[in-house]
Amino acid sequence: MKFGIDRLLADPSLRRPLEGRRVALIAHPASVTENLTHSLDALISAGVNVTSAFGPQHGLKGDKQDNMVETADETDPRYGIPIFSLYGEVRRPTGQMMSTADVFLFDLQDLGCRIYTFVTTLLYLIEEAAKSGKSVWVLDRPNPAGRPIEGTLLIPGQESFVGAAPMPMRHGLTMGEMGHWFIEHFGLELDYRVVEMQGWEPAGTGHGWPASRIWINPSPNAANVNMARAYAGTVMLEGTTLSEGRGTTRPLEVLFGAPDVDAKAVLSEMQRLAPDWLTGCALRECWFNPTFHKHAGMLCNALMIHAEGAFYNHAAFRPWRLQALAFKAIRRLYPGYSLWREFAYEYELERLAIDVINGGPSLREWVGDPAALPGDLDELATRDEALWQEQVEGLLLY
Repeated sequence: MKFGIDRLLADPSLRRPLEGRRVALIAHPASVTENLTHSLDALISAGVNVTSAFGPQHGLKGDKQDNMVETADETDPRYGIPIFSLYGEVRRPTGQMMSTADVFLFDLQDLGCRIYTFVTTLLYLIEEAAKSGKSVWVLDRPNPAGRPIEGTLLIPGQESFVGAAPMPMRHGLTMGEMGHWFIEHFGLELDYRVVEMQGWEPAGTGHGWPASRIWINPSPNAANVNMARAYAGTVMLEGTTLSEGRGTTRPLEVLFGAPDVDAKAVLSEMQRLAPDWLTGCALRECWFNPTFHKHAGMLCNALMIHAEGAFYNHAAFRPWRLQALAFKAIRRLYPGYSLWREFAYEYELERLAIDVINGGPSLREWVGDPAALPGDLDELATRDEALWQEQVEGLLLY
């Protein structure tokens, strides 16, 4: 199979509309061709007139480890073109940045999750291109989490850099498809094109990620497909005092880690509350000592998620519900536990991080209500998931 970048490079007729035009590339470390050449190098070698490049959160080089660690603008030492940061002084491209090109090629590998900020970067780019009469082409890549949809819809008015629009946590779309939804939802007008993949089978054996392609981290803590599958749940740990495994070799692949929480007891409570929410993966007790970030230097008890190998059932695995259930079990076992993070998250200084992440307070309120049952959250999410499915079913390209 071929990703969008590979089809663009292989087919001169696809590149022909770029002739005589200035081209910008939005990229990160996973923006590579099938032979692992970075897209910037490959496009320039193919004769495309690349006049600028842009890096999203974590930078074009992917060297910035944590959230709210900014990247500065720079000049590429090999090609002499400006490299603009969309996670530095600005998150939305400025008029001066947009003036450096006529066509913007968006080639970011995504994780299929609303909170992964590359989807917001796509929206901001499309909006600014619509204002300035520029073209946006998405060089499409797989959604490694596949087509499943999960989570409540972001409530209008709760938008943020980790919540671009009223979509669920796990949206089931590729970036090319998401661009079509943004244009339809916001009523935007611009020259928008998707260089589609060839041979991507979201219902195939890889469940979204093709076995023929190796995994390259699109951000420092996205180390493998297991993380990509679990992320729509484990990212919520960023809104808590619990460790998401940063400072270890397997970040965002654990349901939680903490020095003062009994992982086996939490698992038992989860099994008692909603055993069907634990299906589709294996959960294994483990221990870790983070070298940095939350609970650094402290021995943490944790539950590791294995949404991989023989343990993985693509249709049954529901990471958002799984993570919510872990929070519920911890709250029941430790009623006074200081669970929710209270300091700034992605430049949101007033709202609780867990509410920013979920696009509203409903999950936190469900966790905190002793009378609320798993069925209550399931009913709320199932309704929203059906609404999203109806909105996007006509936009699917594969």
